[in-house]
Amino acid sequence: MAKLFNARLAVFSTFLAAGSAPVFGASLPDGESRGTVETLCSTCHAVDRIPESLGYSRSGWLALIETMIDLSDSPERRDGIADYLAEHFPPNQRRAPTLVDGDTRVEFHEWVVPTRGQRSRDPVEAPDGSIWWAGQWGNLIGQINPASGEMREYALPAGAMPHSVTVGSDGDVWFMGNKNGTVGRLSPASGDIKVYDMPDPNARDPHTAVFDANGLLWFTLQHSNQVGRLDPRNGDIRLKSMPTAGSRPYGIKVDAKGIPWVACNGSNCLVKIEPETMEMTEITLPHEETTVRRLDIADNGMIWYVNSGRGRLGRYDPENGEIKEWPSPSGPTSHPYAIAIVDGIVWYNESGMRPDPLVRFDPATETFQSWPIPSGEIFSGIVRHMRPTRDGDLLIHQSATNRIIRVEIDD
Repeated sequence: MAKLFNARLAVFSTFLAAGSAPVFGASLPDGESRGTVETLCSTCHAVDRIPESLGYSRSGWLALIETMIDLSDSPERRDGIADYLAEHFPPNQRRAPTLVDGDTRVEFHEWVVPTRGQRSRDPVEAPDGSIWWAGQWGNLIGQINPASGEMREYALPAGAMPHSVTVGSDGDVWFMGNKNGTVGRLSPASGDIKVYDMPDPNARDPHTAVFDANGLLWFTLQHSNQVGRLDPRNGDIRLKSMPTAGSRPYGIKVDAKGIPWVACNGSNCLVKIEPETMEMTEITLPHEETTVRRLDIADNGMIWYVNSGRGRLGRYDPENGEIKEWPSPSGPTSHPYAIAIVDGIVWYNESGMRPDPLVRFDPATETFQSWPIPSGEIFSGIVRHMRPTRDGDLLIHQSATNRIIRVEIDD
């Protein structure tokens, strides 16, 4: 993986030599190291992410840079970047969250994954207790032994760029090849990888996956506007387009009856799928500005969802069709993203805020509590997926700083 980041530095040096910078979005303020910052940062992401950040002191910017790229061989360049960023983008409160006190206590246990800049995400617990994650920009998936802290990374076939990872009951690890239209299966014991190509060339971006009780793998394809079903026994893949164009299916979960439910990130809907025929039923949610990143299903069958477009938490009752929503503590621009149900309590995050808060909602009392999610000595990054552990904790991440985090919950 060191080759990947050496390549980024080579690209950076080439742009400097040519006197040009691939800047995306708004330009940065004038300053001695402006060109260096624009060129280096834009090899991986748009530079307009910098003014949108929380802002940091010089030491904070140095800590954040260290999570992305190794500039120890260029101390003058590194220091110039830190000086420029600290001067023009100091700490700010423009997107400060509204944090809510409460009685529940949590502890954040962090692991920093080995490869810099990989955007680690979507951790999940395997049957043996190990934790797997997807390193999307590093084109890898990784494994943590929580007891020892030992980590291992597995390089994936070129261009896979995994968006998420999930684990089957047999311990095999499945990843969504978001950039090359594939689903992959890794056998941890041997390290062997089997790749399943999509049967339709228009199915370009496998996104999020979940197994049902019969061992079938259901997955979304956001920009292809499709949902897929893969049978691991024979590799058969069936695809089905969403009822509404531009729905952008994102999160997916399966209820206790074996019925898959899909969140619409591009439209105000949830979609219910008949598992045998893959026929779809669309549930229209209130207000056309509603969009839903992810959902989860409680033991009582209630469908909980994040209304990302309007900054709300929602609940849909499949039995009577009732829909109820609660404003998230940080308001309409809070952009709730990931969501998980743990012991009847709803957990989610407000990704539009800086820092990104973890939010707890108790359906019995309809009360909230929230905490800022750390990234070492700074706050940086957002949670895009969260999943419970078997013993009632929560797995989250901060992808901007290469961190996988276990939230130990004391209720």
